[in-house]
Amino acid sequence: MGTLLFVSSSLMGDKSQSRQVAADYIAAARAANPGLTVVERHLTPDNIPHLGMDALAGLGATPDARTPAQAAAVKLADTIIEEVEAADTIVLAVPMYNFSVPSTLKAWLDHVARAGRTFKYTANGPEGQLKNKRVIVVESRGGFYTGDSPAKAMDFQEPYLRAFFGFVGITDVSFVQVEGQAIGPDVAAKGLAAAKSAVTKLAA
Repeated sequence: MGTLLFVSSSLMGDKSQSRQVAADYIAAARAANPGLTVVERHLTPDNIPHLGMDALAGLGATPDARTPAQAAAVKLADTIIEEVEAADTIVLAVPMYNFSVPSTLKAWLDHVARAGRTFKYTANGPEGQLKNKRVIVVESRGGFYTGDSPAKAMDFQEPYLRAFFGFVGITDVSFVQVEGQAIGPDVAAKGLAAAKSAVTKLAA
């Protein structure tokens, strides 16, 4: 039993390497747990607006005082948070765009982070409220950014996601890299195979 939330953000859709590897994880998780509920949210510029004044103003107003645009923005933000709150495991398929995450994923994270809901301020500093959850992040990269690679300092994908989830209370975060995808067919195939093997082990 349990609920898995799958969030993908690649422009490539089903051809995305990060999505393919994440799908392997989900298939293995379903095989191990036939009662698993999977909820999917694929992020595109059309369905995930960046955080704007309609959402901010709407959250600060009573429901009867919201404009139609504010009510719609709040409804979307509430739905995104409810999906996260209901999930035991969150799987992210994240391509690296210009050394960081897609802007659609950044927009989703901006909706997830809400003071008083997913984190709160205390006398000892902020405290995350999304506890007892697991996050699996599948990151696809054209080059190599792990180990002793000179490009490691340019990886603003993994450190950002680890910091964000830690801030909202999720410390069980695993990363699987699909690297070398733009270097050549042989290197890309090897990187994809290694990532698929890694997620199968994580699911087990």
